[in-house]
Amino acid sequence: MPVTYLGAAPSRPWDGLQRSLSENVDGEVRFDTGTRAAYSTDASNYRQVPIGVVVPRSADAAEVAVDICRRHGVPVLSRGGGTSLAGECCNVAVVLDWTKYCNKLVSVDTEAGTAVVQPGIALDPLNDQLAETGWMVGPKPSTHVSCTIGGMIGNNSCGSTAQAYGKMVDSVLALEVLTYDGERMWVGPTTDDEFERIVAAGGRRAEIYQGLRRIRDEFGSDIRAGYPDIPRRVSGYNLDSLLPERHFDVARALVGSESTLVTVLHAKISLVRRPAAHALAIIGFDDMTRAADAVPAIVADDPSALEGFDHRLAELEHSQNVAEQALDELPEGRAWLMVQFDGEDADAAADKARSMLTRMGFESPNAKVVTDHHEQKQVWAAREGGLGATAHPPGGPDTHPGWEDAAVSPDRLGDYLRDFRKLLEDFDYHGASLYGHFGQGCVHTRIPFDLKTEPGIRKYRQFVTRAAHLVTDYGGSLSGEHGDGQARGELLPIMFGDRVVAAFDQMKRLFDPGDRMNPGKVTYPAGLDENLRWGADYRPAEPATHFAYPDDDHRFSVAADRCVGVGKCRGHESGVMCPSYRATGEEEHSTRGRARLLFEMLEGDVVADGWRSDAVKDALDLCLACKGCRSDCPVNVDMATYKAEFLSHHYEHRLRPMAHYSMGWLPLFARLSAVAPRAVNTVAHTPGLSTLLRAVGGIDQHRDIPSFAPQRFTRWFARRSTAAPAERPRVLLWPDTFTNNFDTGIARDAVAVLEAAGFAVEVPQKAVCCGLTWISTGQLATAKRIARRTLDVLSPVLRAGVPVVVLEPSCAAVFRSDLPELLYGDEDARRLAQQTRTLGELLAERGEQWNPPTVDEKAIVQPHCHQHAILGMSKESQMLTDAGVDATVLDAGCCGLAGNFGFERGHYDVSVACAEDKLMPAVRAADKGTLVLADGFSCRTQIRSLADDRTPLHSAQVLAAGLRGESPIDSARTIPAPKQRAAAVAGAAAAVLAAGVLARRRSHR
Repeated sequence: MPVTYLGAAPSRPWDGLQRSLSENVDGEVRFDTGTRAAYSTDASNYRQVPIGVVVPRSADAAEVAVDICRRHGVPVLSRGGGTSLAGECCNVAVVLDWTKYCNKLVSVDTEAGTAVVQPGIALDPLNDQLAETGWMVGPKPSTHVSCTIGGMIGNNSCGSTAQAYGKMVDSVLALEVLTYDGERMWVGPTTDDEFERIVAAGGRRAEIYQGLRRIRDEFGSDIRAGYPDIPRRVSGYNLDSLLPERHFDVARALVGSESTLVTVLHAKISLVRRPAAHALAIIGFDDMTRAADAVPAIVADDPSALEGFDHRLAELEHSQNVAEQALDELPEGRAWLMVQFDGEDADAAADKARSMLTRMGFESPNAKVVTDHHEQKQVWAAREGGLGATAHPPGGPDTHPGWEDAAVSPDRLGDYLRDFRKLLEDFDYHGASLYGHFGQGCVHTRIPFDLKTEPGIRKYRQFVTRAAHLVTDYGGSLSGEHGDGQARGELLPIMFGDRVVAAFDQMKRLFDPGDRMNPGKVTYPAGLDENLRWGADYRPAEPATHFAYPDDDHRFSVAADRCVGVGKCRGHESGVMCPSYRATGEEEHSTRGRARLLFEMLEGDVVADGWRSDAVKDALDLCLACKGCRSDCPVNVDMATYKAEFLSHHYEHRLRPMAHYSMGWLPLFARLSAVAPRAVNTVAHTPGLSTLLRAVGGIDQHRDIPSFAPQRFTRWFARRSTAAPAERPRVLLWPDTFTNNFDTGIARDAVAVLEAAGFAVEVPQKAVCCGLTWISTGQLATAKRIARRTLDVLSPVLRAGVPVVVLEPSCAAVFRSDLPELLYGDEDARRLAQQTRTLGELLAERGEQWNPPTVDEKAIVQPHCHQHAILGMSKESQMLTDAGVDATVLDAGCCGLAGNFGFERGHYDVSVACAEDKLMPAVRAADKGTLVLADGFSCRTQIRSLADDRTPLHSAQVLAAGLRGESPIDSARTIPAPKQRAAAVAGAAAAVLAAGVLARRRSHR
């Protein structure tokens, strides 16, 4: 019987354990509130706050940690990417997080096609390292950007490529494992001779092997009879790997054991050859069940992947702009199969796809073959985005896992889906999308379970019990991919019967007699309706907020609960999200980790000090407020907004960090400096004084203090004598703080471009501001006052429908997203959001009435994060293309400066690490004749700071140079050197502030 663990609310009782771990483990030991909150759940319905977290630097360090936990009698849980859906990655235990340090490719045998890896290496980075060898890992779950090999072994992961390469168990050749009681060994297939040698050597290893042999011999016939012969049986322990015909393979028997038996220290895995080319056949059907009926015949053509999804998934992804272009080009139908074929080249792969379509009688408009790599990638992104797209359907209840990956034989898939749909109807669960790995009979769905009321939870239990009987009646598996964990552990007897479950129990007692390895999962499981993240007593705090959160029922608690744990924010491959995680490798510096902390803050038992929480503040401190998660997160978590909201309450009636004053009030200081910019510049650049000013302003000493422009753009514009013809369409050019006070040449060039395009350019005659710097520092009450004043100034223009062209992407993003949510219901704020244009958007609307200049140049383009997240780059890219610029838009992530973030004291190292991840290597690799374009002030500043020999330009400068018949490269050379430019805006603000203080002191003498 398992040992009962009573430590449900660990705190001070674990001081001795923490001290022993800290003194002896080579790694990071964390028992603080913030860490425990960040690891309280995974991607499942369950929540269990850990005792603490250990981040080992090596397998040896992990061995020491487990030994100390054993001596203190506490449970242990290994965790990889933390994306599990059945609750196996959360527990009241000491969590071993392998991802920060133990993430190496140890060795690769290119002849044999094998690799030895540490458990914390994520799949995509591993495949990137293997790319030049021509090998790759076979299984590819949809979470491939963040899922680790250790986690894939723990869950016996599969993914779409399992159609060709099998489950993770089929890739594992050997494992180095550690038992809770300290036995460390390599395991794998075992011959009779090797078995005898192990037994003869005696000890704990011999005891384990003899016990496994007894389980095999006692339950062999039950295993053969009780294990369904289907491609996607993931439920239960892999006892079938112990059978003689499977070579008594102890390693594969441990795959899928979900950290309940051993800790995996290293893995030797087989690799597969990387296909040279793919072609994708997409077939439309009028119903999902009919698509399923076609699967067996298509499988006969040996595709490398065969996926299905229904119209509901397509509709939800359309509503959330996920791979929208690819979805627009789907064949006719209300359900689709994606059939991938590999080939030696694109033509060979396409021939296979077309041959299948011809044989099956599928033709246009219900079928198509996609050979374009980009379009294929978009279709796959739509399919892989299923979990995120279906989690929070607009206008409907949230959906949840719990019965999300059952599997049957592909031959019976159509009939199973008909009965499964009937079951959903019987329980009145409507709106659930169906998708999955249909070529292997695995069906994914998220169902609108009510997990917040007692009747709803009872109904959930009744449904999954009925569903378990249904899939078992079809000879299927409770889980075809995600494992059992807590969600399906108690249902295993329905599928396997008492004899096989008894064998599972013996397996558990053999490896972990005290039930200290991830207790309550798979064997001796906690109830599937226990430890729920919500539950019938769920009642989070519901604070009043500044932002409206219109997509979250106008409730901050709903926004804080938006994250579903997919873990895309822990990826390193593409997109903007999440730069701080990429720099630190810390869970609490990922979007997901921060969301967990906010959830726990409102829950109130772990993070008990609400808005005043230092744990939440510390986690948010390294959030760059880049808004990358607003677009890249599958469920559109908006951590920049949550951070601003938190800071506004955290510092209410309290002294703020000095950077909040020096940078948050920058627009005001910039207006003051305009009175005497030369005097301010002199003060700011005096040796010694500049160091003091940075210290006073809370600015990192590595950042240069800027120089204000001799004349503000608005003053230059007001003194112009040029009058546009009355018949020209009006446009208001927004004088953002950065362009108006520092990079004023950009605004002047924009005027030239707009007038050349036939517009009558106007500029506000009164001081205006979007409020960005107050928003980013969480001074939201002030931001709202400033925004309302700005709307009053702009109201005649807005009500006349005049477009507002914004050159700074972060300011445009404020108008498009922040302001309507900060001033929710304000009609002028809505008008401004609708009338805001980037330069590219406005010129695109001008159409053939605008003849762009010819600029025969190559360029690399760094999109501003807010441009990526809110505005998009398509119009700016087209604008450059129309002008003849051969532009490559970088997928380099955040520049790392991110407004005030990179200037603040203590952020410099992370800021530079973000830039050096991809952006700066790309800038340095570009030849000197290639333009570097960045419309964002922060991006240009960071590039200037880290590459003295490059002068980045705004796209308006490129077009204006073309209008003048000049080379943009030559124009760039005329721009002052970096240290004389605005490389650290807040330093100048501090100078202005200090000058003002000195002036007041003199006046009182």
